[in-house]
Amino acid sequence: MERVGVVVQAADHLSMAGLTSYLGSRDEIEVLDWDRRARADVVVVAVDRMGPALLTGLRRVAADTGAPVVLVLDEVGEKDVLAVVEHRVVAILPRAAATGERVLHSVLAAASGGGVMPSGLVAELLRHVERLQRELVSPDTSVPKLTPREADVLRLMADGLDTGEIAGRLCYSERTIKNVFYGLTTRLNLRNRPHAVAYALRKGMI
Repeated sequence: MERVGVVVQAADHLSMAGLTSYLGSRDEIEVLDWDRRARADVVVVAVDRMGPALLTGLRRVAADTGAPVVLVLDEVGEKDVLAVVEHRVVAILPRAAATGERVLHSVLAAASGGGVMPSGLVAELLRHVERLQRELVSPDTSVPKLTPREADVLRLMADGLDTGEIAGRLCYSERTIKNVFYGLTTRLNLRNRPHAVAYALRKGMI
């Protein structure tokens, strides 16, 4: 099995050492230093709290790596998720619940095109999408049409399948699934997987 390349960024030495040591001990993970960030499949960021410095750092990580981010925070508020998902954050773990196994699960989910969000944060995302639709879509605007392939991919994403599982279920390559999803999100101006699934559910498209 090809190993997942992971870059770890932490605000304190203890978190950096702990995350690097645990992830580096796993056969399925290759921990990369920052100089090799271009090879990263996932970036793990551990910080104390939300703030401008975190958003600036996430913006830099997104620009430098293009990789999905697993974020570990001391405290996670429902409003925080709206700020960070714009910077490729696909998994958020409260530090108190961030055991090694949970971090590993989140990293592997992110690498396969999935995400991990506490239920309260998913609910906030759904409410945000609903607000956006009320503001941006007039009542008489027709619902965008999905191709059969796009609808199939979104339904399976809504069921929690990752990219590899969707490819196997639909008998396509993983690259094809990624291309379908990229085309869909670009055409409908959607930010990421949770946003796309929430949008499709709210619009009755799947």
